[in-house]
Amino acid sequence: MGRQPRPRTELGAFLAVRRAAVAPQEVGLPPVGQPRRVPGLRREEVAQLAGVSVDYYVRLEQGRTAGASDSVLTAIARALRLGPDETTYLLELGRRGPDARGGGGAGGADDASVRDASGGSGGPGGYGGSDGSHPDGPIDPQTRLLLDTIGDASAMVLGRRMDVLAWNAVATALFLDFATVPVEHRNLVRLLFLDPRVRGLYADWACVASTSVALLRMAAGPRVRDPRLAALVAELSAADSDFRRWWARHDVRAMSRGSKRFEHPVAGPLTVRWQGLKVMSAPEQTLIVHTAAPDPTSEAALRLLAGQVAVRPR
Repeated sequence: MGRQPRPRTELGAFLAVRRAAVAPQEVGLPPVGQPRRVPGLRREEVAQLAGVSVDYYVRLEQGRTAGASDSVLTAIARALRLGPDETTYLLELGRRGPDARGGGGAGGADDASVRDASGGSGGPGGYGGSDGSHPDGPIDPQTRLLLDTIGDASAMVLGRRMDVLAWNAVATALFLDFATVPVEHRNLVRLLFLDPRVRGLYADWACVASTSVALLRMAAGPRVRDPRLAALVAELSAADSDFRRWWARHDVRAMSRGSKRFEHPVAGPLTVRWQGLKVMSAPEQTLIVHTAAPDPTSEAALRLLAGQVAVRPR
């Protein structure tokens, strides 16, 4: 029997997609006389531009080398004209070597201001299970206290797969009451694609959704074949052709900041700005805070939502 082809790594898949997106003329290569069989750059052209041997680059793209130095990866990033987030992603993948396989596949608030993923209020953070455990770690009491004190903005804690681990009352008013969602479905990307209540919130759903796919891939990094993430990707790929198309593009974006336009059923049109802050006591967790854009309509709309879920004295 012939040798089975080696499964493509996430690093190899990412390099191949980015290589196909660069026209020779963009990097100063002369046009060739004969039509190309594939779009973008050839492997030997990337190797030439990056100053590495063709054999080495081919082995890197095929997952037959145990990682690469930052200097080589940075040279390849320049050759492929990668942006800052793409370069960071490439470095992270390259440092891990070929282990990561390519990814295939609005209710009211609770009386308490903060809910964690186990459905409790003020108790240990969790994600299903009787012990309240989650692979991304429990919610630290100080983090819950921070959520509790952010009274005029939507705030939530996400895991590396964008699971919603904890949230405050304003988040339930802006999005939906996450406690009503089964814990295994409490994932921000899944809700965005498969829950009509969340999908219908956005004035520019396609922009928000495609960005969320890039955020998910960046957050997953080399662990793109993590079983939980693989199951999520398989479910969304089967259910939604847009997700399937955007995931195949291998776009990445850091979970740092952005904006979203809502057509909210209660508050009407508003624009929020969001920022992601790493939870230093739990590296797999990111605190996402949504604040109103500095315009009277958005500010009044978010105040309205916050006022509806004002926390009663305890």
